[in-house]
Amino acid sequence: MQIAVLLYDDFTALDAIGPYELLGRLPDSETVFVAKEAGPVRGDQRSLALVADRTLAEVPRPDIVLVPGGPGSEAAMRDEAILDWLRTADATSTWTASVCTGSLVLAGAGLLAGRRATSHWITLGELAEFGAEPTGERVVFDGKYVTAAGVSSGIDMALHLLGRIGGDALAQSVQLLTEYDPQPPYDAGSPEKAPAEIVARLRKELTAPLPPS
Repeated sequence: MQIAVLLYDDFTALDAIGPYELLGRLPDSETVFVAKEAGPVRGDQRSLALVADRTLAEVPRPDIVLVPGGPGSEAAMRDEAILDWLRTADATSTWTASVCTGSLVLAGAGLLAGRRATSHWITLGELAEFGAEPTGERVVFDGKYVTAAGVSSGIDMALHLLGRIGGDALAQSVQLLTEYDPQPPYDAGSPEKAPAEIVARLRKELTAPLPPS
């Protein structure tokens, strides 16, 4: 089984690394990072880069497609090379998945029209512009399409996929191996739970127009 993780400039590292760490433990699987060009691809914090071992053209038929989100998704969802690859890979994939705003990239390729999907809470409504049905659930399955909400939910999504592909025992073993037992010091992980003033501030900051380049 081949798992292809798409990289593009300004992706969010945990969106890619969280699922990679878990899905890569599937027996008889190969995980490859792919991008338009092979080589290092910078994440949104710029101090971290992941290396794309192969170009898009070199990985035309992965079994699992995974698209991370991040600030760069806005450009990726309009990049015809990326969109064409997603359509081609999706034609034969067993699972097509995304984390955070990676769902907008899938939507930009026309893959989520008429399907239930999720995204980061800030951008959730944008899915409707592409004909998808936005839902605030943390992980959403619609046929072979699996979308996860913001950043950390990619780990949950990977566990769901592990269970569906390899069975509950495998998923539970990987959960235990990685000691994924969240006990956060705050209960502010969604806009419904976080203090209203923090939600309002982040919504304002994250939806502000970008300064002219």
